[in-house]
Amino acid sequence: MKRFRNILLIVDQGTDYSVALKRAVALAKNNQALLTVCAVIDAVPRDLQMAITAPTPLELQKIAISEKRTWFDEVVRSSAVAGVPLETTILVGKPFIEIIQQVLGNGHDLIIRCAEDSGGSGRMLFGSTDMHLMRKCPCPVWITKPTEHHQNRRILAAVDLDPKEAVKDVLNRQILEMSTSLAIADCSEVHIMHAWELYGEDILKSPRSGVLNAELNLMLEKEAVERAFWLENLVNHYGAKVDKDAIDYVSPQLHLIKGTAKAVIPNKARELDIDLIVMGTVARSGISGFFMGNTAESILHQIDCSVLAIKPPGFVSPVSP
Repeated sequence: MKRFRNILLIVDQGTDYSVALKRAVALAKNNQALLTVCAVIDAVPRDLQMAITAPTPLELQKIAISEKRTWFDEVVRSSAVAGVPLETTILVGKPFIEIIQQVLGNGHDLIIRCAEDSGGSGRMLFGSTDMHLMRKCPCPVWITKPTEHHQNRRILAAVDLDPKEAVKDVLNRQILEMSTSLAIADCSEVHIMHAWELYGEDILKSPRSGVLNAELNLMLEKEAVERAFWLENLVNHYGAKVDKDAIDYVSPQLHLIKGTAKAVIPNKARELDIDLIVMGTVARSGISGFFMGNTAESILHQIDCSVLAIKPPGFVSPVSP
């Protein structure tokens, strides 16, 4: 099962980070992992024009760091009672770049960060730093909802089939591994979901295609059977490689739903009252800085729950160490 060894928690003074802090401390404790708590300060422009009696940009930067350190020390003290050893660091610069460089330089295997709250509506609001991290950070990125429960009640693992990309199979197994291990820790329900479509169905429905309705229905039935076989085989094959008792304990529920992933996944997440979606956010590996596709972007902007975004093996961040 997946065990984190080196967790990086990002705390922001303007957001309610308490849930993210509790989550990070619990994970570190359960996994006997190192936990680093990090705050980021935007760099003061060196060419900033100041009044004659005002501090210089460099002096202003030092004041900002000092004030952040005072607040940061209080954050650390509030979590010290959990008995988890913490390391702390304050980074200065462009937030997503500094965070990714911290990951690359220190071998972090998970980032936890609290999403912004859109004014009490309970909706998720992914800021630019969140999106940059989910696009470009090589390790898993967990963006927590400000009102997330301390323990996940229901986890949705979104898996995808792409015969042209063998790396997708590895990514799917990573999604299942992550979902299962987190479910065991929280005694959560696990829902494994696959959304599917028949390629070219809209064209085949056209009278000009020459395909009869009966033929199209047979094609749809055949595709549904093949997708169901693939999904069951994926889960069973994964289960055979891990602790069988753990898989039996989790007893995941499978959902095979016809439709586009960007429509089906958010709807199913709301229907099941999902707390956490575990999903891949990059379609290809080995390509430096390959951004999320439209499907992943669309899903992220529709969901109301926390998300754990995973990159495929071999992903290369465009940010230099």
